Amino acid sequence: MALRFLVIEGNTRGARQAHKDAYGLMPSESYAAVLQDVEADIVCDLAFPADEGANLPDASGLESYDGIVLTGSHLNIYDATPDILRQIDLMRAVYASRTPSFGSCWGLQVAAVAAGGDVQKNPVGREIGFARRLTPTEAGRSHPLLAGRPASYDAPAIHLDMVTTPPGETTVLSTNAVSQVQAAEITMNGGTFWGVQYHPEFSIGELAVILGRRTRILIDEGFCRDEAEAHSYVAELKALHAEPSRLDLSWRHGLDEEVLLPERRTREIRNFIENRVKPEKSVKGRA
Repeated sequence: MALRFLVIEGNTRGARQAHKDAYGLMPSESYAAVLQDVEADIVCDLAFPADEGANLPDASGLESYDGIVLTGSHLNIYDATPDILRQIDLMRAVYASRTPSFGSCWGLQVAAVAAGGDVQKNPVGREIGFARRLTPTEAGRSHPLLAGRPASYDAPAIHLDMVTTPPGETTVLSTNAVSQVQAAEITMNGGTFWGVQYHPEFSIGELAVILGRRTRILIDEGFCRDEAEAHSYVAELKALHAEPSRLDLSWRHGLDEEVLLPERRTREIRNFIENRVKPEKSVKGRA
């Protein structure tokens, strides 16, 4: 029987459309495609809680899903605008439903705030392109979310904000020099969320498209010296996506198989499906 997923998009309508214009898919559609690459029989519904009047599932609707996934977002959660507060309320309902949930970047931040934690702008600045030297904590080394990850790994990433105060029932699973919470398990009201600050769902090609729309940030924040260098960086990532075996590019950008191979880059998503979604579906008698 197919696995039913709800993909909760964190972006506003305009940001979703801008991503679709550049990449061909909204972030939630792209995330759903990754889920379906992992398991061909996954069926995904999409939800857009940033939209006023959005048709969102109630408690029983959330309970009917086998898994719930939260995407990234261009929003900053500490702004606490109505489009953000709706997402926090929905995440609290996700916890209460006890449906297995997972999130990337913004998804982790929403889950943390909904459970009583705090998110602020990172004082050391933006992490963009790739999160480097991610290191599992002692708890993370034996946690199923990170099963198969080595002692140090990189992952696609783009964020300015970070979880500064984890909620009370949080186990930090991975960290690096930029963000103290790079992967975590959070429990609230009997529900358990697994999340990461990076983006295992991003292919190098999708990441390149995103960075191509943010060349001004790359220049203004000192990651690239000028427009030509920023465009060259994006072009090389696109070339590496098209031809992952190019040693010259993988060497130049310091990328190994943890990023280059889809089955390894998406490790956390696969582990979530295998260790949370499928077992709980079986327990509920829906297998």
